[in-house]
Amino acid sequence: MYYKTIQEKINTKNYTVGIIGLGYVGLPLAIEFAESGYNVIGFDLHAGKVKQLAQGESYIIDITNQKLATVMQKEHFTPTTDFSKLSEVDAVCICVPTPLTKSQEPDMSYIIAAVTEIKRYMKPGMLITLESTTYPGTTEELIQTEIEALGYQVGEDFFLCFSPERVDPGNRTFQTKNTPKVLGGTTPNCCQLGESLYSKVIDQVYVVSSTKVAEMSKLLENTFRSINIAFINEMAMLCEALDMDIWEVVDAAATKPFGFMKFTPGPGIGGHCIPLDPMYLSWKAKGANFFSRFIELAQETNKKMPEQVIHKVSQALNTAYKSIRGSKVLVLGMAYKPDIDDVRESPALEVYDLLQKNGADVSYYDPHVRFFYNEDGAPVYSEKEARYNEYDAVVILTNHRIFNKTEIVTNANLIIDTRNMFKGEDSEKVYRIGAGLPERVTMMQ
Repeated sequence: MYYKTIQEKINTKNYTVGIIGLGYVGLPLAIEFAESGYNVIGFDLHAGKVKQLAQGESYIIDITNQKLATVMQKEHFTPTTDFSKLSEVDAVCICVPTPLTKSQEPDMSYIIAAVTEIKRYMKPGMLITLESTTYPGTTEELIQTEIEALGYQVGEDFFLCFSPERVDPGNRTFQTKNTPKVLGGTTPNCCQLGESLYSKVIDQVYVVSSTKVAEMSKLLENTFRSINIAFINEMAMLCEALDMDIWEVVDAAATKPFGFMKFTPGPGIGGHCIPLDPMYLSWKAKGANFFSRFIELAQETNKKMPEQVIHKVSQALNTAYKSIRGSKVLVLGMAYKPDIDDVRESPALEVYDLLQKNGADVSYYDPHVRFFYNEDGAPVYSEKEARYNEYDAVVILTNHRIFNKTEIVTNANLIIDTRNMFKGEDSEKVYRIGAGLPERVTMMQ
């Protein structure tokens, strides 16, 4: 009944797209639609963010102020906190957070809240796509069931898809437009309309047979990464025990042109995906009486890495006849990966906290992260500049390109390098995760 009309509106771009959630996923997607000529209304509960966007100021590293200003000037993008404007949209993409509860179970509250708003302003022919990472079955259970209870029939009166986000903040090669997009619909009509819409703004859309397959594909991607990172983190600890250098071992193995994929160790895992997604899959598996030991073991291994960093800091300070308690320690980098300002699930947050709990006088320096909130909800601010010689130890947790390696190694008293920033650096000051102690320390012992 509505299929042909919607297809024509999509093709002619006489179509309004609503984006619920203007974060790392939603805002770049909104801008892609707006740049392609669609009218876009962006919804977010955070009034401060909406006001900032309305003033032409972006808070997402991948969206420049100029890019935002261009679509705003053309009136293709309108940010708002007013969800009644959902009555004006033809399609809506749900891009809200899906965190874990304290008991490590999926928190669906943001999706449920978004669906509640959609139901209030639902109209026939609406195309709904969920992009938030979640467990297989969510799209059907939390969206299809709810909309059909209003009297709409999926595939006829409304259309429903799942298309997992694949955002990698700060990636200069792959961004929203040129990253292949997986899409699954609840009916063939849903698939076709979803593919038609997304193909107007994404270079490649890969259609799968169902929303469950699309949901599962996202969890598989990040669980694969979680398990492999955990394995290489364990190998790093083994190499330390064997007085070897994991970084040299990995580089050697990576020369094989087939059958090996390079992963590197670090202080832990961060970002919204890798620390959380495997637990969504594990939780769903338990509901089917299936227990994945790989997922649980990987999660346990990766979560131990901040403690391994503290152990390495203790080792390094011991060589200078000092303990962590009372030592001045500077943490370099709070973001979960280089050259971005994102601290979601960053292992640096836990390392900072553990250093404090062990009695260190700890500060941090990160030009990309002006402040973060500690466990008590109080803001902790970055040092305005790094005076490396004033600290007993400097801990590299994020290897931002802005950091001057020569300046650090020249002025720091001790360096604990968790990212191999000082690869090839022959300095007695440098202690690296996954490598034995420097030769002079071994001789001292």
